[in-house]
Amino acid sequence: MQKQYNLRSHAARAIGQVIDKRQSLSTVLSVIQKKIHNKDRPLLQELCFGTLRFLPKLEWYILKLMTKPMIGNKRILHYLLMVGLYQILYTRIPSYAVLDETVNAAVTLQHPQFKGLINAILRQFQSQQDMLMQHVADNDCRYLHPLWLLQRIQQAYPKNWTQILDANNQKPPMWLRVNRLHHTRDAYQKLMLQVGILAEPHAEYSDALRLLKPCTVSALPGFYDGWSTVQDASSQGCMPLLDPQNGQQILDLCAGLGGKTTHILEIAPKSKVMAIDINKKRLIRLKENLQRLNLHAEIKLGNGCIPQQWCANKTFDRILLDAPCSGTGIIRRHPDIKWLRRDSDIAELAHLQAKMLSAIWPYLKSGGIMVYATCSILPKENSEQISSFLQYHDDARLVDTGNIQKPGRQNLPEINDGDGFFYAKLIKI
Repeated sequence: MQKQYNLRSHAARAIGQVIDKRQSLSTVLSVIQKKIHNKDRPLLQELCFGTLRFLPKLEWYILKLMTKPMIGNKRILHYLLMVGLYQILYTRIPSYAVLDETVNAAVTLQHPQFKGLINAILRQFQSQQDMLMQHVADNDCRYLHPLWLLQRIQQAYPKNWTQILDANNQKPPMWLRVNRLHHTRDAYQKLMLQVGILAEPHAEYSDALRLLKPCTVSALPGFYDGWSTVQDASSQGCMPLLDPQNGQQILDLCAGLGGKTTHILEIAPKSKVMAIDINKKRLIRLKENLQRLNLHAEIKLGNGCIPQQWCANKTFDRILLDAPCSGTGIIRRHPDIKWLRRDSDIAELAHLQAKMLSAIWPYLKSGGIMVYATCSILPKENSEQISSFLQYHDDARLVDTGNIQKPGRQNLPEINDGDGFFYAKLIKI
């Protein structure tokens, strides 16, 4: 296949679809990546993720450099300029290559008459870069978060909100979960060292290894034989609370791609796991992940708010409710979350979470354990959610995580640690 495309034009289109059409970046890229060479996919991801990560600053620079904004069908050129500025500021791509490829993208985007303008603005930025960077440092856009989210984080974490934002704005570390059915974590770490991959164990989560330098999964020893899984450390953190045992009936509700489903089965391979999700495409991926790891679970398409439709009269020893949430704890992995979410979403999500919690609680056996989990850092979805649940359910008792005044455990994103996750462990009296 001959190269007949301009990667910068694809990146500009992707940014436009996220911002204007409110599509998730992963959905957009899954379509675009089919049109380009495999070797170009990492750069496309870098341009898209990076541009969305630094979007407020790039927007500010463009507004300072242009007399009037690009609107209508020319809006795509605004996103192209963002991609160009991102390359100049945050990549090692030579300046001549940045200008050449970005300017030529205007032709691919069917706006050849604006080649000169794109070239002029990028060159103007280069000549004024130091001054512009100094001024942007005094603007609120330096936080790289929408105002509503910035305010919520400041209110919830008045002492450490800047550290949270800083972690959100970094590239995420790559964490692995070692499959204990094949190797101990220490043994697998030695296998990686033999092929030149350096990793550090997590201080608390016994299956987690952080790669000092990310790599492709094909470089990982035995990855396709199921020896390890790419999974953030905090995402692994619910297993000590869930404490799955062989022989138990276990429900993974809102199972997604199956990261936690497969972890349950690695810990308790003789348990009987039911994995439920409302999205067919996610269930397809879940099945593929089970096959790679040679594990089995009962997979069902279902709405977590209506368990009677898929659960019948079955009850469970363990329930993991990985609830739909804002995703504010995984922004560094999905920077588009900052621009897709709205302040009004939080109350709607909290309502859905409460409905799901109350709906599934009757299906937990007496003495059974339920772990409520989110990848959010917002109290409305987390500690406040569990406080409300405990208030209206006398047969629920909080154990091992927090206290009645502030229930649950909140992991915050840290640069060399896990993402932002919340867990609350409840036992049915």
